[in-house]
Amino acid sequence: MTTLEWEEIIPISLKEAWEFFSNPHNLSKLTPRHMDFKILSDTPEKLYEGMVINYTVRPLMGIKMYWSTEITQVKKESYFVDNQILGPYKIWHHQHHFEECKGGVKMTDILNYELPYSFFNTIINNMIVKREIQKIFTYRKESLKTLLK
Repeated sequence: MTTLEWEEIIPISLKEAWEFFSNPHNLSKLTPRHMDFKILSDTPEKLYEGMVINYTVRPLMGIKMYWSTEITQVKKESYFVDNQILGPYKIWHHQHHFEECKGGVKMTDILNYELPYSFFNTIINNMIVKREIQKIFTYRKESLKTLLK
């Protein structure tokens, strides 16, 4: 299992951060365009526990993948958790934490994932997957600078 963690300070209020990140439709604004992220399910604008989101994405070499995640935990203006139900990973568990701090909101993402392959996991993860995930979160960080002023 691989664990990655990111922290960043966003210069907005906790309420504004929660409103933005708890709206599943904003995920496309935080995903690189070349990944062609599209929500397929009829999805409301607010997360809730038990919510399932179905979408397609092209995470690697333009290969289209179907992905389904469930929001398993929500504590308003504090955190939410999504888990992959169907998709390219054996395990995908993503925690999103929000905390007021000096200068705005500290947002912490904790991602635990495991690839479906057993023999080549370490090689594929270190050579490709971990780097691609890091690129997505770097893109998100840069996008937030213009989206949440």
